[in-house]
Amino acid sequence: MEVWRLTTSSARHATRLAAEAEAAGYDGLTVTDSQNLAGDCWVALTAMAGATTGLKLSTGVTNPITRHPAVTAAAALSLSILSARPDGSGRVAVGIGRGDSALAHLGRAPAPVALFERYLIALRGYLHGDGVEFADLGFDEAAAPDVATLGLADTPDKSRLRWRRSGDPHVPVEVTASGPRVIGAAARSSDRVILVVGAESDRLRWGMEVARQARSDAGMDPESLKFGAYLNVVPHPDASAARHLAEGGLTTMARFSVMHGKVSGPVSDHQRMVLERLHGAYNMTQHTRSGSEQAVALTPEFIDGYAVAGSPSRCIDRLCEIAKLGIDKLIAIGPSPGSDPAKAATCERLLAEEVVPGLRRALA
Repeated sequence: MEVWRLTTSSARHATRLAAEAEAAGYDGLTVTDSQNLAGDCWVALTAMAGATTGLKLSTGVTNPITRHPAVTAAAALSLSILSARPDGSGRVAVGIGRGDSALAHLGRAPAPVALFERYLIALRGYLHGDGVEFADLGFDEAAAPDVATLGLADTPDKSRLRWRRSGDPHVPVEVTASGPRVIGAAARSSDRVILVVGAESDRLRWGMEVARQARSDAGMDPESLKFGAYLNVVPHPDASAARHLAEGGLTTMARFSVMHGKVSGPVSDHQRMVLERLHGAYNMTQHTRSGSEQAVALTPEFIDGYAVAGSPSRCIDRLCEIAKLGIDKLIAIGPSPGSDPAKAATCERLLAEEVVPGLRRALA
């Protein structure tokens, strides 16, 4: 199992964060794409690539509204070429979802699922070197008139990255998904399904089964699917402190399972109650923050199930169970912004020095 960390696209701290992550032994970093809350993700990822030699890098996550698929593909492929290892292998992936805080701070909700899947198909077409039919676009460029109005002697017949070469590194597209329709789109039109459904095995199995069924229904091999998961992983010797460290980030991750007011996937009555309460309480101006209005909606029982929190040994045991399900990529979300600095530092140290090495030993 690869172990990645989620971080913000801070231009002020990008190089330091990347160097520290590589020194700590993480496999990769995912960087948020939320223009009103952080800096530009591709600028941060470029700085991170220059500060490291083997660390893998990804958006965590971008969306189909604020960036045209040709622009995202060009940025990802350019960075992949720039940061390629000596053997030519790439270090860059595109992590993408329907959009959350990046759109909320523009007064918009997540993209419709049908548009999202159409975007995925176009994005992968660009990255694979295919020509994308103009009729299959209709994203940001729709605001401009047809090129035919210019009366040119000739124009491109399709949209493609004409500078791409056949030997350029492969850039996988990995979709963050929590509901059945997005999981299905991810299964059909991405390289990996990254589940955001919490840490309990029955919910992860549910997401994987939905994905495999959707892929099978599309006439594709369900066994070829790859799976990852975003998980709140917060080790601390004090269980109460671990829960508090997890709560801000967990509200964001859990909310995806009740984004539009309807709970997705199998839940207990207690979990349903908490998720519905969270949906009604969520304050986007306190997004991911410890001590936020929405954090009050969480209970110790809910946190203990939905997150991986507690002693390092407990975290390792739970992550081993998750790995055995077939999850081969973990994106760990550590202590929440606004947490007690000393306790957050303890959590970060235990995660890097005990949980990650212990997990690798256990899975070896």
